[in-house]
Amino acid sequence: MTGPIAPYPMSRPRRLRQTDWVRRLVRETVLTPNDLIWSMVVHEGEGKVPVASMPGMERLSVAECAKAAKEAKALGIPAIAVFPHVDGRKKDALGTEAFNPDNIVARAVKAMKDAAPEVGIMCDVALDPFTVNGHDGIIEAGRIANDATVEALVRQGRMQAQAGCDILAPSDMMDGRCAALRAMLETEGHQDMLIMSYAAKYASAFYGPYRDAIGSGKLGSGDIENPADKKTYQMDPANTDEALREVAMDLSEGADMVMVKPGMPYLDIVQRVVEAFRVPTFAFQVSGEYAMIMAAANNGWLDGDRAVLESLGAFKRAGAAGVITYFAPRAAKLLGA
Repeated sequence: MTGPIAPYPMSRPRRLRQTDWVRRLVRETVLTPNDLIWSMVVHEGEGKVPVASMPGMERLSVAECAKAAKEAKALGIPAIAVFPHVDGRKKDALGTEAFNPDNIVARAVKAMKDAAPEVGIMCDVALDPFTVNGHDGIIEAGRIANDATVEALVRQGRMQAQAGCDILAPSDMMDGRCAALRAMLETEGHQDMLIMSYAAKYASAFYGPYRDAIGSGKLGSGDIENPADKKTYQMDPANTDEALREVAMDLSEGADMVMVKPGMPYLDIVQRVVEAFRVPTFAFQVSGEYAMIMAAANNGWLDGDRAVLESLGAFKRAGAAGVITYFAPRAAKLLGA
């Protein structure tokens, strides 16, 4: 509370809610298309392929990604985050397809930048779409090898930078990867490239539909004693102070922006990060959040359009600079209506 409030009936808070025009006039949080990053999945085939666990969501071909970039420009969406569905025959234990300068990500980035150069493109720096085991890191002697993985991520980030992406977004949660990526960018002529770190990425149950979308398996909920489990590198959902340490470390290593993932179940983390660091902080409204809203809306249990905008507004209310979401084009159309 910032000051004394007159008692009822001198103070009637409902006065400020009685009409649409006054509600708009005093609204504290405003959501616009400028706050959205469109999360999409690109595949190696033609056309669009529905994702069963994400109703209304489709994997897009390279050509369709280019069309989507033009749509993003028309809708006022500033940026696109692209994730790959990789042909299983191209996967191996080391994720070497991630370094291929002609892989699906590189081709999608080039196509989107040619189609709509004004739209920013963010690339996921992680090996999980490219490894046969679906892990974000390289397994050595049954464990995720941090430093060997960081070396691989630098190779991947180099390829993405050369392909023309605008933001490198390391989502792997390996220690020291932001410093290694920033050093590579500084020494190889990419000084202006942005890094948005998945600084506080939790070992969450809400990623399941995404793993279906990119074809990386059902990892993440296994035995906590398994040294190659994702719980050994993604954060424990019970922790908050740890998130602040992770953010501080990534900023000290050269990250320009940070992210909290998942979004809605971790609004408290978003708020703490914003209050502690006052840097551009983003939230990722992940596949499980998308799937829950869509499933309920498709069953008539809630108003889908209202739920989409209300959920996105919650991120802004918590202090997020923006939201990575599969709902971006739908929300932008609603906001522009």
